[in-house]
Formats: sequence, C-alpha cells, structure tokens
Amino acid sequence: MGQDLLFEFIGTAILILLGDGVVANVILKGTKGHNSGWIVISIAWGLAVFVAAFISAPYSGAHLNPALTVGLAAAGLFQGNVIGYIVAQILGGVLGACLVYLFYKPHFDVEEDSTTKLGVFCTIPAIRNYTYNFISEVIGTFLLVFGILYVAGAEISGPYPVALLIVAIGMSLGGTTGYAINPARDLGPRIAHAILPIKGKRDSDWAYSWVPILGPFTGALLASGLFLILN
Repeated sequence: MGQDLLFEFIGTAILILLGDGVVANVILKGTKGHNSGWIVISIAWGLAVFVAAFISAPYSGAHLNPALTVGLAAAGLFQGNVIGYIVAQILGGVLGACLVYLFYKPHFDVEEDSTTKLGVFCTIPAIRNYTYNFISEVIGTFLLVFGILYVAGAEISGPYPVALLIVAIGMSLGGTTGYAINPARDLGPRIAHAILPIKGKRDSDWAYSWVPILGPFTGALLASGLFLILN
C-alpha cells in the first residue's frame, strides 16, 4: 500500500472514530453526552473532518470520501488511483466504526433500542421516502464537492473551510437523512455493524444502503460538471 492510500485509510478511520463517536455519545443510553443534541453532532462532525484532514492531507490530499475522489477525478484535479482510494476509504470506515464499538461497548450493551444502535453506525432517514432521501444526499454532496472545488480554486489551504462547510451542511441539510454525503462514511460502518457481535442488534438496513452510496456519487458528478462548465 502506497503512502497516499495508507493515509486515506488512516484519515477515514479517524473521521469515523470521531464522527460516529459523537453520535454514540449523544444517542446511546447512559453516556455523559446523552441527549446533548443535533448541534453537538453537527459541530463534532465538522471537527472530525478537520482533524482527519489535518493529519492526512500532506500525504494523500485528504479526500476521505469516495464521492469526492470521483468528483475531483471527473474535474481533472486528481490523476491518482481512484479505485485504490475508494477501497482504502471504505476499509478505513470499517476500522473507525469498529473502534467506536470497542470504545462504547458497555453502552451498546445497556442500550435497548436496536435502531438506536444502528444509528451510531450509519444513516437512517427521518422519513423513509427513497426519492426524496436520494435527492437530499445529491444536494448535500453537490454543495460539499462544489464548495471544495472552489476552495481549491481560491487556493485556500488547510481543512478549515471544509470543516465549516460540513458543519453548515449538517445544521441546514442534515435533518432528512443524517447527511451521509460520503459513501465510505455510511457503507464502511454499515459493514462493521453487520459483522460485529453487537448485543441485541437488528438488521443493517441494506434496503436503504444504496441511497447514501449513489446519492453522493451523483451529487459529486453534478458538482464537477458544473465546475467544468463555469471554468
């Protein structure tokens, strides 16, 4: 594994450890952060992106998101190993989610609601409507990738503006689907949920899993297409 793929793996694992970690802290029974709310989750996800990108950016560019990798490649801004990046990101997502389970295992054990346990790992729509859930993920990821493309175009270095963009998307657009906006963020932890020996767990909701995969890829390609038209 090359250094770039290694740091995509490490960076995505850190992203999920901190991102799914805050979800566990807020929604699992008996934690110190129980019921601290959506604002805590949104801010912490932005900080998770900041920390993960700060560590991995010098070595891999800190994509940490298959949709972003595909979007950058489509815009002609990434000529690296697209498939390798995607695999590293998904595996990093699996590892990060397993670490969250290890960290919060006593709370998973006492939590009685199996859907709450699933919600630590992957996104669950507030209202299940596949068409509108898909549209939500397309729009959220479009904004993410379009914003990142213009951050790069404006030569703003560092993960600061991207972290703020994540916070804004979470607070404004996250209430419908939980704003996966990243296939690795959802698929990797969903795989972890499926394979981990979680007490009293339910199914991993594979019927919904295509939405946070295809929605982000679609949004990323639309953002790249508009970026190419405008530039």
